[in-house]
Amino acid sequence: MTSFAKDTFAVVDLETTGTQREDDNHIIQFGCAIIKNLQVVKTYSFMINPHREIPLAVQNLTHIHNEDVAGQKDFAYYAPKISKLLKGTVFVAHNVNFDLPFLNYELVNHGFDELANKAIDTVELAKIAFPTLPSYKLSDLTAQLKIKHLNPHKADSDAYGTAILLIDIIHQLETLPQATLNTLSSLAHGLIRDTSWIFTTIAENARQQKRPLSKDRMQVRNIVLQKQQVATPSNPKTSKAKFPVKDDLKRKLFKGKINYRQPQVNLINQIDDFLGAGNERAMLVEAPNGTGKTFSYLFAYAYRLYSSRKLVIATPTKVLQNQVISQEIPQMLAVTKLDLTAEVVKSSSHYLDLDGFYQSLYQGTQNKPTLILQMRILVWLTQTKTGDLDELQLTNYRAPLFMQVTHPGDARVGSNFAAVDFWNLARQRQEQADILVTNHAYLANHYNDSIWGQNPYLVIDEAHRFVDNVITSRNDSFQFESLWGVLSHIRNLLYYAEDGISNQYGNDTQLNFLLEKLNPGLIDLIHVMNRLQKMLAAKKSRAINQNLLANGKLLLSFQGTDLFPKKGQFRPRLSEFQRKLESVRQQLNQILFKLDKEAGDTTSDEDALLSEITTQLDRLDFYIEKSYQLSDLLNDQTSLQQEGFIVTLTNPQDPLSANLSWLLLDASSELKQIYARFDHLLFVSATLTSENNFTFAIKQLALTDLMPKKYIGKSTFKLAKHLEVLSVKDMPDFSDSQYTTQLANILTNDLGKKKHVLVLMTNLDQIKEVFTLILNSPNLRDFEILAQGLSGSNNRIAKRFAIANQAIILGADSFWEGIDFHQCGIDLVIAAKLPFESPDQPEVKLRQKKLQDEGLNVFQTDTIPRAVILFRQGMGRLIRGEEDRGQFVILDSRIWQRDYGKVFLDAIPVKTQKVSLKELRDKLANYD
Repeated sequence: MTSFAKDTFAVVDLETTGTQREDDNHIIQFGCAIIKNLQVVKTYSFMINPHREIPLAVQNLTHIHNEDVAGQKDFAYYAPKISKLLKGTVFVAHNVNFDLPFLNYELVNHGFDELANKAIDTVELAKIAFPTLPSYKLSDLTAQLKIKHLNPHKADSDAYGTAILLIDIIHQLETLPQATLNTLSSLAHGLIRDTSWIFTTIAENARQQKRPLSKDRMQVRNIVLQKQQVATPSNPKTSKAKFPVKDDLKRKLFKGKINYRQPQVNLINQIDDFLGAGNERAMLVEAPNGTGKTFSYLFAYAYRLYSSRKLVIATPTKVLQNQVISQEIPQMLAVTKLDLTAEVVKSSSHYLDLDGFYQSLYQGTQNKPTLILQMRILVWLTQTKTGDLDELQLTNYRAPLFMQVTHPGDARVGSNFAAVDFWNLARQRQEQADILVTNHAYLANHYNDSIWGQNPYLVIDEAHRFVDNVITSRNDSFQFESLWGVLSHIRNLLYYAEDGISNQYGNDTQLNFLLEKLNPGLIDLIHVMNRLQKMLAAKKSRAINQNLLANGKLLLSFQGTDLFPKKGQFRPRLSEFQRKLESVRQQLNQILFKLDKEAGDTTSDEDALLSEITTQLDRLDFYIEKSYQLSDLLNDQTSLQQEGFIVTLTNPQDPLSANLSWLLLDASSELKQIYARFDHLLFVSATLTSENNFTFAIKQLALTDLMPKKYIGKSTFKLAKHLEVLSVKDMPDFSDSQYTTQLANILTNDLGKKKHVLVLMTNLDQIKEVFTLILNSPNLRDFEILAQGLSGSNNRIAKRFAIANQAIILGADSFWEGIDFHQCGIDLVIAAKLPFESPDQPEVKLRQKKLQDEGLNVFQTDTIPRAVILFRQGMGRLIRGEEDRGQFVILDSRIWQRDYGKVFLDAIPVKTQKVSLKELRDKLANYD
C-alpha cells in the first residue's frame, strides 16, 4: 500500500505577468492537477484577465498573448472556485515559495482567506530523489524522466507534468532503505514549508513494513551503500592474441561491430609500426574529427599490454575521460575480445570522504543548499559504485560542505569507513588496471606516481591543449588581501567579538598572557605584509604592460628579473614575513591547544568558536606553504627566467590592494620531466598542424630532441557532404557599432530551423551587447539563450545547451575548443571574428615578450599558428562524427583582405563560399 493512499494533492502552477506580486503583477493562467491514490484524476485550467499588458518576455516564455486573456474573466470571478477547489488538499508546486504566496496575495486582495494547506515543493524533492540529474527545471525533469509534457510554460501542462513528477518522486523515495529514510527524515525539517512531511510519512510507512536490506547494499553505521567490488592482486596477464598485422584480419575482427574504414586502419598500422620501433619514442598524429582516432590508438596499444605494462591516456577534460572509459574502451574490447581492464584516475578531491560526510550529518546545517546536498548524497550513496562526486553533475563545488566531505587523499586505517573508503578502493582498482585514463592537469602534477607502473606507454589526447594545461597547473598566486582578511578575522575572534575568546575566557590568567603576547605579533605581521605590497606596487613603472579592467582592477605584467632583481629587498623582506607568519601560527596553535585541553563540556557556541579558529589555522598553513613556493621560485634564477609575474591592484590608487600571481612562460623543462617517465609517447589531435606542418606543435610540446615521427591521417568520409563553410563579404567592420547590430539581426532573423547554434566571439563586452539585443526577440522565443559571463559557469552553460531542444550560446575563450558538446549535435557555428589572442592579456604579453627577446618573429611563429589551430578547433565543434552535418559561418572580412587570411582559408578542409548577408539568410534557411 502506498504511503499517501488517503491524501489528496492539488498540484498548482501559475503563469503571471511578472515575479514581483506587489508590483502590479497578476495571474494570467491558473493550472491545477488533482491527485488521489497517487493518480491524476482531474485537471483544471483557467485563463485570467490581469487588466494590464503582458510583458513581451512573458509572452515569449508562455506563448500567452494579450488577446488570449482580453476576453476572459478576471481573478475576482475565479477566486471562490480556486478557494473551494484547494480546500482540504496538500498544496504542491515546482517552487512552492513562488506559487503559494502569489496565489495567497491575490486571494487576500479579493477578500478570501489565505490558504493554510500543507505545502510541499517538488524542486527540493526532485533534487533529493534523483540526485544525479543534470537539471531540475521542470521542462528538463519531464524530458529526462520521459513525462509527457505537451506545452511547457503553460500552467495546465506544467501542473500535470509536476503531478506526474511528484508521483515518480514518491515511488522513488519508497524504494530507499529504512536507514536512509530515517536519516533523511531527521534532516528534512529544514526543507521548504511542509516538504519534510513526505519523508517522515514514507519512513514511517516503511518501518511498519519492516523491509530487509537488498543483497546489493550494505550498511555502515546509518549510511547505506552499494556493495563495493574490491580489486584483488592478480598474476601478470598473458594472452595468445597477437596484433592482426594483415588488414584482412582486421576486417574479420571489425565485421558486425564497427565499419571497416581504410584511413582508420592505415592510422592503426602507423601507430603499430611506431610501437614496434625501438629507436622511436614519440609520434605526432593529426586525424580529422569523426575518423575514430581514439579507437585507433586503443586498438594499436592494446595487444602490447600483456607484459605488465600499462597504457596511460591523458585527456584535457573529465567529459572526455568518461567518454574514453564508457564508450571507446568497451568498443575496443568488444572488437578485440581482449580481457583488459580500465580505470579513471583523477584527484582524490573528486571522491566522497565517507568519514567526513558522516560527521557532517551531526554538526548542524547552516544553510538550505548544504542540507539539500547532504540529502542528495545520502540517496546517491545507495546507487553509486565509485563515490565519484562528478556523478552528481554539479556545476560548482563551492558549497562549504565540500571542505569537509571531499577526500584528502590519505590512506584510511581504523576509521569507521576504512573498508569501504571510495578513494582507497579506486586506488586498488587502478593498481590492477591495464589502461588508466587521466586528465592533462593530473598527469602534469602526478607524473611520478607509482600508479602508472613500470615503463608505461603514454597517449596525450587532444595534444594541442596539453602545454596550456600543464602551464595552468603550474600557475599560482599569493593573495595578500585575502591573508589580511584571515588575520583580521583571527583578531576579531580572539579580542573583539562578543562571543570571542577574550570575552568567554577572560578570567584565565595563562590564556590572557598568550593573547597579550600574540596581538603585537599579528599587528607586526600585517605591517610587514603591507611593506611587501608597497614594494610590488612601487615597481609599476617597470611593468611591460598595464591593463585596466572594466571592474576597476589594474593588472601590471612583469618579467621575473625586472620585478625581483638579484640585489632587491623583496627576498629578505619575504623571509622576515615568513618568520613572523610562522610565529603567529605557532602562538595561535598554543592558544587552541590550551582551549582544547580545558574545554570539558563545551556549549555548541564554544565548539563552533574552536572549530572556526581551527579553520583559520588551516588557512595560515595554506599561506605559509604559498610563501615558501614563492621563495623557491625567486631563489632559482633559471625558474625565475621562465616565469611571468602579474601584480593586481584591486584599487589602482592603493598599494595595499596589491596581490601577486605567477605563471609559467616556458614549460619545456616540465614537459621533458614528464616525458622521461613514459615510453612510446603518442600525441594525437584533430588540430596539430599549422600551414600543413608540425613545426609549431613540436616546438610548443618540447619534442625537438625526441625527433618525433609525424603522420597526418585522412578523413574516413567525404567532409564536403557534411560541412558547408560560408564567409560573409559585406559584414560591417567589427570595430563599427553596426557590426553588433548586424550579428544580432542574423541571430534574430536568419536561423531558420536550426536547433543548436554556437556563436564564437573574442570579446566578453560584445557578448553582453548581442545578448541584450536578442534576449526578448519573439523569433527566438523557443530558444534558450546562453551567454558566457551572464548565464552562469561555462560548465552550466554547456549543460543547459545540451539539454535544451533549441539553444544559442554566445561564447569566447574555451568555447572555441575547451567545451565539448557530445550530448547534442550543433547545426551552426558562427565565427564572429578570427580568434587572435588579445595582446592586452598579461599572459599573452609576457609570453610574446619572451619570444621577442629570443629574436623570433612573434606574429609568424606564435600568433598565427595559435589562431589557426583555434580557428580549426572552432570549426571542429560541428563535425564530431560521421553522422554530423552543419554550417560554419565566418563574419570576419579580414580573411579576404589581409595576407594572413590565406593561411586561415587553407586550413578549411572544404571550399569556402563567399556570400552576401542577403545570400546568407537563404543559405541558412535551405541547408538540410
